Amino acid sequence: MLPWWVGVVLAVVSYFVMHALTQPGPAASGKAGQSSAFLIGTIVSSGAAVLQYILPIICLAGAGLSAWKRRECKALVEVVTKSSSAGALDGMSWKQFEVLVGEAFRLQGYRVSETGGGGPDGGVDLVLTKGSETFLVQAKQWKAYKVGVDVVRQLYGVMAAKGAAGGFVVTSGRFTDEARKFAEGRNVKLVDGENLFGLIRQAQATMQARPGTPTPQPVAVQPEGEPACPACGAEMVKRTAKKGAKAGTAFWGCISYPGCRGTRPIA
Repeated sequence: MLPWWVGVVLAVVSYFVMHALTQPGPAASGKAGQSSAFLIGTIVSSGAAVLQYILPIICLAGAGLSAWKRRECKALVEVVTKSSSAGALDGMSWKQFEVLVGEAFRLQGYRVSETGGGGPDGGVDLVLTKGSETFLVQAKQWKAYKVGVDVVRQLYGVMAAKGAAGGFVVTSGRFTDEARKFAEGRNVKLVDGENLFGLIRQAQATMQARPGTPTPQPVAVQPEGEPACPACGAEMVKRTAKKGAKAGTAFWGCISYPGCRGTRPIA
C-alpha cells in the first residue's frame, strides 16, 4: 500500500534499530532487581538479533511488491491511452479492471486503498481519500449487460453507514436508466466505460502537458448532457475564441487543453 521507496527506508531503519537493541546490557551483580533487568535485556537482545534481519527482509519484500504493482498499473494505463476507443477495457479480467480504476482515480489526485474484496462483485472495491473526505468505489467489469439500480442503491447504503462524502460506481459497460435516475441529486457518480476511458486519457494528457507536476488537478465525472471530447473522450467546457475569423464565438473545448485540442461547435 505504500510507495516502494518507503519500504526501503523502513528496511534500513528497522535494521539499525534492531541492531542497536542487540547490544548487551550491564552484567548482573546478583541482586534480584538487577538480575531481572539483566534477564529481560538478554531476551530483548536475543529477539532483536533475529529481527534485525527478518524485519528488513519483510520491508524489502513489501517494497518489491509495491514496485511490481505500480508497474502493472502503469502498464494497464498505457494500454488504455494507446487505444483509440474504450473497447480496450473489454478484454480485461475483473481484477485488472479494478487495478485500472484505482489508477484512474489516483491520477485524479485521490489516495487509493484496495479493500481486498472477495471477487468481482465483492461490494466496495476501493476507498478513496482526498483531504479529510472519504469516497467509496464499486468497480463492475460487466460487458454483457447494464449495471442496474440495485448496485447503486447498495453503494449508497454503504456510504450512509460509513459516513462517506461520496461514491462512484464504475463499469466497463453501461448503466440502466433507473440507475441513472436514482443517482441524480445524490452524491453517487456513475462512470461508464467511455467516461473512464476519457478520464484516464485526460489525466495522462494533463501530466504530459505539465512536466514535473506530480498529480493533475482533479476533474469531475462528465456531467449528463455535456459532450465528450471527440479526440480523447474527456470532459469539455465552454470556451470563447479570442482571435481569428471566429473571434468571440463560443465553442466546446477539451478540459485538458493544451494537452488535447479537441473541439465541438455549440449547437
